[in-house]
Amino acid sequence: MDVPIWVWAVTVAGIIGMIAYDFVVHVRTPHSPSIKEAAVWSSVYIGIAVLFGVGVLVLTGSTYGGEYFAGYITEKSLSIDNLFVFVLIMSGFAVPREYQQKVLLIGIALALVFRTVFIALGTAVIENFAWVFYIFGAFLIYTAYAQAKAGRTDSHADDEFKENVVLRLAKRVLPTTDEYHGDKFTVKLDGKRLVTPLLVVMIAIGSADLLFAVDSIPAIFGLTQEPYLVFTANAFSLLGLRQLYFLIDGLLDRLVYLHYGLAAILAFIGVKLLLHALHENELPFINGGEHVPVWEIPTWLSLLFIVVALGITTVLSLRENKRAAAERGAEEPGAARPQDAPSPTRGPVGEGQRDGGALSDLPDDAPSGGSTRSGRHSG
Repeated sequence: MDVPIWVWAVTVAGIIGMIAYDFVVHVRTPHSPSIKEAAVWSSVYIGIAVLFGVGVLVLTGSTYGGEYFAGYITEKSLSIDNLFVFVLIMSGFAVPREYQQKVLLIGIALALVFRTVFIALGTAVIENFAWVFYIFGAFLIYTAYAQAKAGRTDSHADDEFKENVVLRLAKRVLPTTDEYHGDKFTVKLDGKRLVTPLLVVMIAIGSADLLFAVDSIPAIFGLTQEPYLVFTANAFSLLGLRQLYFLIDGLLDRLVYLHYGLAAILAFIGVKLLLHALHENELPFINGGEHVPVWEIPTWLSLLFIVVALGITTVLSLRENKRAAAERGAEEPGAARPQDAPSPTRGPVGEGQRDGGALSDLPDDAPSGGSTRSGRHSG
């Protein structure tokens, strides 16, 4: 796939423009977005991604078009999985809901920059060392196994956040206030410049998403090795993630089987990578360093598998929630449903609510916004 420099330039400029628009229009004035606002803008960003894919399909053919859509759907699904940890972080630091947009957007922008670096490095490695597909494939299969085994009930879900080395270092070296000061990241008190808990939360969001790239980048390289498609699929999956957070943060608990669907997708891509590694084999101790004539999974089958896996897990999740709701209704008539309770992150931080929580590890009883991490590898 030969992509001219000017196409790269226009694409990057367009993505930067969309992020800048978000900063200027949506984030500059702190507010808690309504469900309608989140739904409209989530639809807009998904629509832009789909239109872009249609353009790729029309201009470059079904192969590259299919690779883009397979990559985009996979990355978007993994991004939704990331929202579990975002809810945990926001809840643990009791971030007022009207300030969460700014934190998410800056964290996502930083994640996009870091992922671009990862993609550039991954492309260079793949072009020179075909054997790296063996490592990527084995890693994805292991990640799929770990996710399916751990599931949503993993008792160490919050440890994935607390053990983030970048965050621990930031909390140790940055002089931080105990209280939020509007949507400011730094504030001057008694002649001394201090950072606010909002900056610590932003570091947590950005570094967590960077760690998630450890499995999402190899996954998309298993679907396409075209740098342009890898970059755009990643970028469009991250754009609109902020709006999606506010749209479905109250619904995440209902995706009870999402981790199984993602595990199946990661395992499938891992097998695909291993087959590709055999096909491109250059290792002397495998088939004498010659290519192994194995069947490679076509793009259309990858796309079909991803869509079917997500569809099945969604339907099963909805059925499970309906069954659980019926059981709760039978046992406790008139009792409120847990998912209908207000999110612990939606109210402002009042006096005595925090007690310096931004500078310490999350308390054992910290609310998680009704969600837990699905057990994906965090690096």
